[in-house]
Amino acid sequence: MTRQVAVGTGTRSQVLRGLVAACVLLSAVVHLDLWVGGMRSLSVIGPAFLVNVVAGVVIGLAVLIFARPEPLLLAAGFGIATLGAFVVSTLPSGLFGVHETWTWAPALLAAVSEVGAILLAGAALLVERRATARPGAAGTAWTTSRSGSAASRSARGTGS
Repeated sequence: MTRQVAVGTGTRSQVLRGLVAACVLLSAVVHLDLWVGGMRSLSVIGPAFLVNVVAGVVIGLAVLIFARPEPLLLAAGFGIATLGAFVVSTLPSGLFGVHETWTWAPALLAAVSEVGAILLAGAALLVERRATARPGAAGTAWTTSRSGSAASRSARGTGS
């Protein structure tokens, strides 16, 4: 299986990616809990929550599996879109007839996780961009690899 790997991005990138995935997955879990708890009965919001759950799981896993910038961009977009929808739902006009407040734990937990996804994805993108942009840095470019282990060997200089 061929996949894109960022060679030489290091532990900082891996930690940031883990945190981004955790934030996206936490938001998905909160939305699943809310969907099971009654949101599924709402005509537009119910299906939207379920789409959010599926998208959150897919994006969270993609951030962990694919060492490419695209999953990080998706995670940031997920956070922006999900948080944006919540903010709109707190306005007097609401969102599809739903009016939310900032005063209950699931809303705050989801909002914090979405802000975390946005900020941490941006930080991961910067860390990885710096690692690939260093002049003369060997083994830090995005490369195509048949397996993660081959990429790891290339990064250590032990063969390809």
